Amino acid sequence: MPNAVRIGVIGDFEPAYHSHFATNAALYDAAAKLNVPLLVRWIPTLALACPGARKILGLSDGLIASPGSPYQSFRGMLRGIEFARTQDWPFTGS
Repeated sequence: MPNAVRIGVIGDFEPAYHSHFATNAALYDAAAKLNVPLLVRWIPTLALACPGARKILGLSDGLIASPGSPYQSFRGMLRGIEFARTQDWPFTGS
């Protein structure tokens, strides 16, 4: 999707969690309202517990810490938050 805003949701997508579907829906609703192309990608916390975490996180224009802990890797979640803080990356969480 050319020129799409790329949002990385840090967390372990769980189909049984209503909050995970609601997160996606809210992002796409906002993008539609603003007429902005959007690509949402969930980033598993285990993927962020590895040395390549910075590269993975850098592929997103902004990051969101997903609701619904516990996470598969708490360390991975903290790495995602640390990346956003130290790199002055757009970030929010719930």
